[in-house]
Amino acid sequence: MRPEVSNKRLINCEIVDVNQLMPIKYQWAWEHYINGCANNWLPHEIPMGDDAALWKSDRLTDDERLLLMRNFGFFSTAETLVANNLSLAVFKHVTNAECRQYLLRQAFEEAIHTQAFLYICESLHLPAGEVFNMYRELSVIEAKDRFQMELTSAIVDPHFSTVTSQGAALFLENLIGYYVIMEGIFFYGGFAMVLAFQRQNKMRGVCQMYEFILRDETIHLNFGIDLINGIKEENPDLWTPSIRRRVVERVKEAVELEARYTEECLPRGIFGLRPESFRRYIEYLADRRLERIGLPLYYGSDNPLSWMSEAIDLHKEKNFFENIVTEYRPASSLEWNNSNS
Repeated sequence: MRPEVSNKRLINCEIVDVNQLMPIKYQWAWEHYINGCANNWLPHEIPMGDDAALWKSDRLTDDERLLLMRNFGFFSTAETLVANNLSLAVFKHVTNAECRQYLLRQAFEEAIHTQAFLYICESLHLPAGEVFNMYRELSVIEAKDRFQMELTSAIVDPHFSTVTSQGAALFLENLIGYYVIMEGIFFYGGFAMVLAFQRQNKMRGVCQMYEFILRDETIHLNFGIDLINGIKEENPDLWTPSIRRRVVERVKEAVELEARYTEECLPRGIFGLRPESFRRYIEYLADRRLERIGLPLYYGSDNPLSWMSEAIDLHKEKNFFENIVTEYRPASSLEWNNSNS
């Protein structure tokens, strides 16, 4: 008997054998996959000579170097946490073929992102051991990573299943923790810190790499939110007042973790970025993420980083596919069309 669209489900599909794409039920998942494939890039395509010369010079302050090192330290291992969660926890329990196709693409992109931070270390002659072990040696990074790993540990238990309501709710919270919090709050805060250097015409190779990572992560975020909302729609009994409260509490905890991390990265502030204003930006991000999964705003903070509208236009997230990669091409010539401009 051939599969029918009506039998496809995001989780708890009765039969999962081959990755049976046809007939496609969740067109949004396939569109995310196609757009992700169009955004191909590799770290070594980005020239880093100017960045290396700048890093060796005396034209970067100690505070600028501190921010960059701690940012690299967070991302270098955070990307692997996302990849591990995808491959060890998420893929097994998402039972839809087109969603699994995107998850395979996303896992590849997370590997590219991890490679990017090794490439940065090699290009700038940074102590890679220090960068890649910062999650062990800097408490504010260790706290964020532990916050995420707790979500993975419950799902990788060999006895875990999404068949029960409790299990399905835990899985939904895992997706929210990684897509909404890790990639939607922690990562976006990190992007803002580094892309501030772009405004000063500093570390242009690093900033270009972050722009490409940001484009990937924007699709990850959109896919994740569509997946979360789709599971909620197919399983309305999961979205109880209790789970909604837990999600809000986790987002609030994440904002506090990110605020403490920001204080360590910006002890005296650079380029007008200070912990106080950056906290408002994180609160603004948190409200946007809550809103997109159907929860009320909690903070009511405005966006204090108006200059970010060019590098990270959060309003494009809801209409991401209006920004289309013109064609497949190397990262060095990747361009996007914005039909609203």
